[in-house]
Amino acid sequence: MVTFEEQTRCIVEALFSDLGDDESGCRSLETDSGASAQPAGEPLTGFDPVVIASRLQRIGDQCNMDFEKVSSEALAEVLKGKMEKFEAAVDSLSRSWSDQNPGMVYERAFLSVSVKLLMHVAKKVPAMVHPKHLIQAINGNSKVRNYIEAHGGWENLDN
Repeated sequence: MVTFEEQTRCIVEALFSDLGDDESGCRSLETDSGASAQPAGEPLTGFDPVVIASRLQRIGDQCNMDFEKVSSEALAEVLKGKMEKFEAAVDSLSRSWSDQNPGMVYERAFLSVSVKLLMHVAKKVPAMVHPKHLIQAINGNSKVRNYIEAHGGWENLDN
């Protein structure tokens, strides 16, 4: 059985897989036919990192923040490429967004903000962005992990 951490790594790497290939980001991740990108010979588990990465991208699209106009010390550092502040910036922005929007739970806001912010920074300072930033942010947040697991795991996120 694959661990949550390993699943997160696979999903985030799939999200990044074609980041540099296409201006629209990861839009080509999920096929129109819904065909699985799972390798032949692998047991069908419902876990398809490419499909889940596409869902995660859609969750990121729900974040409508203009990061350039938000006042946050940690965010300002991230926008300059100081990625060691990434988790703190995402946490702060997620709390603020979920507090201002009663229908938005913190965990979902965290997923949305983390994806959107990482993609934003990737366009500004691509040399500073690595999948590990998003992997560590998700794996390091027990609330987000519990939220995903309570919804049946990654394979049931937004399914």
